[in-house]
Amino acid sequence: MQALPADVLESMREPDTTRLSPSRLAALLEMQQQDLASLSGVHRNTLRTHPESPRLQAALRGLVRVLAAASPIQPDWQRLIFFVKNEPISAFRYKTLLQVVQEGRADDAIAYLQSIATGFVG
Repeated sequence: MQALPADVLESMREPDTTRLSPSRLAALLEMQQQDLASLSGVHRNTLRTHPESPRLQAALRGLVRVLAAASPIQPDWQRLIFFVKNEPISAFRYKTLLQVVQEGRADDAIAYLQSIATGFVG
């Protein structure tokens, strides 16, 4: 699996920590923080008051993993984000990859993306 560009990954990091920044990730994805909280299954205040929350960080890591898996298919960052947020996928009953991640199925989304990257149609 191809990694995200180092500058993109670094831009998601909470300064002076080893965790992902909910606010930075929301900004990169052009999402409202409330939507990111919903995607993560946490209260919207958790993003601000407890960004270290294990549940939040696990959800953010799943999202970053999906973005990394999508990068070989769509190396243009803006198009990649559009694809993950908006493309209905027939294999997931026409849900978007973002919706699949919200369901806690990041591994399924990654398996789908890997199959697309190797030439299978999903």
